[in-house]
Amino acid sequence: MNFADRLFEAIDKKQNPSVVGLDPRIAQIPDSIKEERLAKYGDTPQAVAASFLAFNKGIIDAVKDIVPAVKPQMAFYECYGPYGVEAFQLTAEYAKKNGLIVIEDAKRNDIGSTAVAYAKGHLGEVDTIKGKARVFDVDAITVNSYLGTDGVKPFVELGKEGKGAFLLVKTSNPSSGELQDRRLKDGATVYEAMAKLVDQWGTGVVGERGYSAIGAVVGATYPREALRLRLMMPKSPFLVPGYGAQGGGAMDTMPCFNDDGYGAVVNSSRGIIFAYQKRGGEYDTAARAAAMDMKKDLQDAMVKKGIYPW
Repeated sequence: MNFADRLFEAIDKKQNPSVVGLDPRIAQIPDSIKEERLAKYGDTPQAVAASFLAFNKGIIDAVKDIVPAVKPQMAFYECYGPYGVEAFQLTAEYAKKNGLIVIEDAKRNDIGSTAVAYAKGHLGEVDTIKGKARVFDVDAITVNSYLGTDGVKPFVELGKEGKGAFLLVKTSNPSSGELQDRRLKDGATVYEAMAKLVDQWGTGVVGERGYSAIGAVVGATYPREALRLRLMMPKSPFLVPGYGAQGGGAMDTMPCFNDDGYGAVVNSSRGIIFAYQKRGGEYDTAARAAAMDMKKDLQDAMVKKGIYPW
């Protein structure tokens, strides 16, 4: 099944176009989780990774009936070496087991055989001694597309096998304009040139609902630019960072949606998984309440915009 079809079907079931970013930071993990792993593994990367996994499972259990997807950011796991990578893999498996779509935020970027290796390892199958095996097997991955076609094609090919990719177009960080807003000789910005390429790359993997398996990362912190990009990439799902802790509000995300109320999934990480630090109480209960608040916030904005599809 086409990735975009699966994504929007999951969004319909929850009536909620939001995704929870699983970006754990050990300093913000509840002491009760850390102390148990510290006693078992000592003050080691293994203890941190085990804490992340336990924390993530609690978050997933709390929000799995509210949100359609989770987005673990690989960097927070990878920095703890093999134990962290294992925690990432087990987190992805647990999320999928609980019916959630898993979008890996890794922003992989390379060309040729190296890009192929990234695509196979994270989305497809790798060669074993006698056959093939799946390793991370996430549903979609973020890709730094600024190396051009050579770095994107392997991920597009896996779009034919039900996998997805979100390509960087207009990112949410304040310095994104240093490169992305520069004007080319034809007057277009760099991010607009990238949008044209993303639209082209995704044409061969459009699903039954009219959306491509190849999407775009477009930050909520740039709503004017998002409005332009939505017109340029009508069939591309948008992964929208920048909501909440980064300053973007629900109305800021609305330009990322099409008039049918689809076309985007909005991410919140810290605002949900660490909500207990502001709300008090148990971390999983606070995360659930924050996820419910975000759902209502987006739904209210969609109603106000006149694009509520449910």
